[in-house]
Amino acid sequence: MASSYRGVTTLLLICCVGQYSSQLVLRVNSQDLQLITHSNASFTLTLDSGSDLPDAGDSPVGISFAFQDGNEKLLKPIGDITMKPNTNATVVVETTARAGHVNIVTNSTSNISTSSAFVRVTVMKSETIELLSVIIGWVYFVAWSVSFWPQIIENFRRKSVIGLNFDFLSLNLIGFTLYGCFNISLFWVDSIQREYLSKHPRGVIPVTPPDVFFPIHAVLATAVTILQCILYERGGQAVSKGCLAILAAIALLVITVLVLAGVAVITWLDMLYYFSYVKLFITMIKYVPQAFMNYRRKSTVGWSIGNILLDFTGGSLSILQMILIAYNNDDWSSIFGDPTKFGLGFFSVLFDIFFILQHYVFYRNNQPHETLAGSNEELADGSPPPEGDASPQL
Repeated sequence: MASSYRGVTTLLLICCVGQYSSQLVLRVNSQDLQLITHSNASFTLTLDSGSDLPDAGDSPVGISFAFQDGNEKLLKPIGDITMKPNTNATVVVETTARAGHVNIVTNSTSNISTSSAFVRVTVMKSETIELLSVIIGWVYFVAWSVSFWPQIIENFRRKSVIGLNFDFLSLNLIGFTLYGCFNISLFWVDSIQREYLSKHPRGVIPVTPPDVFFPIHAVLATAVTILQCILYERGGQAVSKGCLAILAAIALLVITVLVLAGVAVITWLDMLYYFSYVKLFITMIKYVPQAFMNYRRKSTVGWSIGNILLDFTGGSLSILQMILIAYNNDDWSSIFGDPTKFGLGFFSVLFDIFFILQHYVFYRNNQPHETLAGSNEELADGSPPPEGDASPQL
């Protein structure tokens, strides 16, 4: 009988200890550290207890550290420590001569929660290069944002949109709308953020406020330009049948992934990734109609070169920033880690170079060789086109 009593007592004590231990949660004061090579920094660990047991501060817990998801040689080993509940501990991190990324994760033989006690460490070669990349990031953001307005001003000045291709505008509007859905959802929607962090437990949300503002501004500026196309002279221009077919295919894809996400075949996060891939596809093709239109007319009149120069500046600086970050973090794979961002910069720069050649070399000061039926389009020197020069609609 006494043996049975002792067994029950032991079981109850084990249950109580297990309940107490499971209430201990290990936390860090910051989950991101940025250092340069041959330097050190620290973070603070806190062992929280929700227990009201009187001996809550008398049971030390052993904590060990490991390096994961990166190059373990970036940091010097961190020795094990012991902590008591409701206390803090400072952990010093020392870097070596290498640059890159690595995660510091915590482990314990005790039954405590360590899932949120991790630190993402970025080791850089130079703080100056990091500052330069931040400055470049803001400059290309401003350049890309402002690039929409020279065309709007040009249209307003001429009271005409002849020379501006409607296919380009249509694709631009849809592309930035889908890109905006991706960024806004990841930045503001809690359920989407939880899906992302569930898929990338030690990741960071890859969207910043500029990433949200830019597509919103782009959609609004494109909408203003489309309104100008309705109000100003357009000479019978319209969205081409080929472009309408592409837009219909995109609409079908969007509806399909919406339905699949709605019935839980794919996640809402996966749906947003599909949206971003569509944006990348649109970026690859949206400039083609405008380039072909300039070729047919043998002129860039009506197509703002200011738009192109600012877009070229933004795209070039975007790629430069990615190169600087890759060099500074010794992580060249990161250049292709964000295919949408890299594609936006790369394909924009390629087409911008072609447009610059059209404007300053191929068709420099050219009068439009092809005017649009029903238009009062003026030549490059401001004189009206000769009679009988009307040609088929673009």
